[in-house]
Amino acid sequence: MGMKHVTVIGAIALAGGLALAVPGGGARAASDDGGPVGGALLAGRGVVVAENARRLPKTEASAFVVADADTGQVLAAKDPHGRYLPASTLKILTAVTLIPRLKKNRTVLPSAEACNQEGSAVGLTRHRIYTIEDLFRALMMVSGNDAAVALAEANGGLARTLADMNAEARRLRATDTVAKTPNGLDKPGQSSSAYDLALIARAGLGHPDFRRYISTKVAEFPAPGGKHYQIANHNRLLGRYPGMLGVKNGWTSKALGSFVGAARRDGHTIIVSIMHHEGGFWKEVEDLLDWGFAARGKVTPVGALVGPVPSVKPTRPVGGPPKAAPPAGRPVPPAEVADDSPVVGAGALVLAVALLGGAVWIVYGVRRRARAGAASSPGGGPHQVDHD
Repeated sequence: MGMKHVTVIGAIALAGGLALAVPGGGARAASDDGGPVGGALLAGRGVVVAENARRLPKTEASAFVVADADTGQVLAAKDPHGRYLPASTLKILTAVTLIPRLKKNRTVLPSAEACNQEGSAVGLTRHRIYTIEDLFRALMMVSGNDAAVALAEANGGLARTLADMNAEARRLRATDTVAKTPNGLDKPGQSSSAYDLALIARAGLGHPDFRRYISTKVAEFPAPGGKHYQIANHNRLLGRYPGMLGVKNGWTSKALGSFVGAARRDGHTIIVSIMHHEGGFWKEVEDLLDWGFAARGKVTPVGALVGPVPSVKPTRPVGGPPKAAPPAGRPVPPAEVADDSPVVGAGALVLAVALLGGAVWIVYGVRRRARAGAASSPGGGPHQVDHD
């Protein structure tokens, strides 16, 4: 489906605030000031890109984001905050949440429930032969639904892990994301967005173990009796697309195809996320990555991948004595305030410049497809198996 140009709207008109419904009727993500997370221009459902950008490649995805991972600038987007079923791309949040919490060399005995997960699996058995690192490889390379549950068990159980995942999403300001499973199998109420997937992937790229798991092409995986077998990464762009770092793909019959990919060239990293794609998306992702590398530093961004919620440092140790008053005649020092991420500041500056300069944006309207992958869809039974 092509992306047809419908109208040209000034940045000031867009920044005035748009009340738009989420696919499925939910409320769209809002920042502290009531606008959409990442900037006012990300409020709509159509394609948004700066007027000075070259033509975007075609894609059948219902939503996408192209972003500069280094600066956090969103270079182009379509329905970035639309909430869709994430399928196995939710495993990115599982990894980002659990990698700092679990020791890599710890061995794990999977439960029968973990070993019997439907859909894509690495083939866990009821033996204590797996390390946490083995399970993370299985999670990110072959999309092991069984590995996701085994990791959740190692973290204290499903309930605790889901609470941790949702807390991490809130910390990262991925406010479109609600985790109901650790593996992404369809469940009522579970959702994410193209914006959130890019945001979470960017956070993961900052962790060396995450980068190592997503970029591993082939690895040995333990089997009973001291044996091993090989597992291979499901990301078809690894080794094919120049500079591809990896990340994650996903598919269920309700979510359809989703993918988050990151590639690095000449010292710069571009992230592309897509959601709700009906067919093969690999070539389209390549084209969007190519476009992102060509546009980086040359086009006016349409928003920003925001930084995480800043941690507020106490002005004195908890339970300790209060600070002494300063000597008379000296000014009282201001209270300590935690600065926000420079990414947020960059996004705010970009939007301010767009507003003051009266920049004109090209907004594309697209024929709306039936949102079968919307988060309000009923949960999946056996026919909703994740086959990515």
